[in-house]
Amino acid sequence: MSEIQFFQLALIAFAASLLVSMLIVLSQKWHGGLSHDHDLDGVQKVHTTAVPRIGGLGVITGILLGCMAFRSFYQTGQTSSISADMLLLLVASLPAFVAGLIEDFTKRVSVRMRLTATALSALAASALLGATLSDLDLWGVDALLAFVPFALLVTAVVVAGGSNAINIIDGFNGLSSSTIVIMAAGLAAVALRCGDNLVANLGVLCIGATLGFMALNYPRGKLFLGDGGAYFLGFWVSEMAVLLLVRNASVNAWQVLSICAYPVIEVLFSIYRRRFIQKVSPGAPDALHLHTLVYRRIVFRYVDKNSSNPWKRNAAVACIIPPVVAVCVAVSVAVGTSIAMSILTVLAQVVIYVAVYGRLVRGRWTAGEAARMGADVTANAKLR
Repeated sequence: MSEIQFFQLALIAFAASLLVSMLIVLSQKWHGGLSHDHDLDGVQKVHTTAVPRIGGLGVITGILLGCMAFRSFYQTGQTSSISADMLLLLVASLPAFVAGLIEDFTKRVSVRMRLTATALSALAASALLGATLSDLDLWGVDALLAFVPFALLVTAVVVAGGSNAINIIDGFNGLSSSTIVIMAAGLAAVALRCGDNLVANLGVLCIGATLGFMALNYPRGKLFLGDGGAYFLGFWVSEMAVLLLVRNASVNAWQVLSICAYPVIEVLFSIYRRRFIQKVSPGAPDALHLHTLVYRRIVFRYVDKNSSNPWKRNAAVACIIPPVVAVCVAVSVAVGTSIAMSILTVLAQVVIYVAVYGRLVRGRWTAGEAARMGADVTANAKLR
């Protein structure tokens, strides 16, 4: 496909997503009793008014219509398999999306159930598209991946974990959606370099549909992505990563991890922090994620509170974290053809994350951040 065709496809997904998102916002007086996020006092809540949290409906509609447009206008004999695979991935995503959407309406679907549904989506993608990891560039692990049940288990864990990671960083206007756009662009760029039009088109659809939602989400927060949207987009990008590895032997797993590093590091560090420092359940919600600390330590200090525009502080977080993510992804795309450079890029992002987290949680720069931040984490856990 040409650049013009990619742009047209993204524009179709954008327009469809934007239209549905606008309809959700305009009709909220009829469905707000079910769709609004009324919990304004939760430990992770920073918004001040009830907002619809079903933005995922706009995103999935944008991608669906984008798939249909591709099938109608751009499909040729050579691209018919691409059209079919895009629709199959959309079908595979339904368990993850539906579980999240039910949670958005009922607030009664546990994290375990949502993760299970996302794992089922991953297994469906494995069955329908052959999206099963067989090579992670890890000595010893790659040999085990030759055992199909183990490969399916690893694939399900990777995809479910990646989807949950997007849900975890979905805490401020524009943060998770801009991160999704950046990661999808990075994966699509690698796919184009490899001549993989399927993954490139998946990325284009994802970018267009997510930007359509963002028009209502950022900066004023008129619409939230919700669990349905977060798990769906997390699944979509995770499957892009899996398919990129499965379909292209020249792409190494460390480059893909480097492109997706920010939410992955966030979820792994959160598990470590909760389990070993705070001694609580890894699934327990709290206000100690990096984006929350950025909000409390940086935004509160430099962005004045404005009662007429309370969204400004919320939106400021997306002006701080995503630009750093974009730089890291650009570096990963540029140097990631080398496994050694990809590993160094991943390690650099881990070091940056831990150093910045330690600085924010302690309130000052000190040596040995990771080893000595336990007491500060405990103290900060009491803050809102």
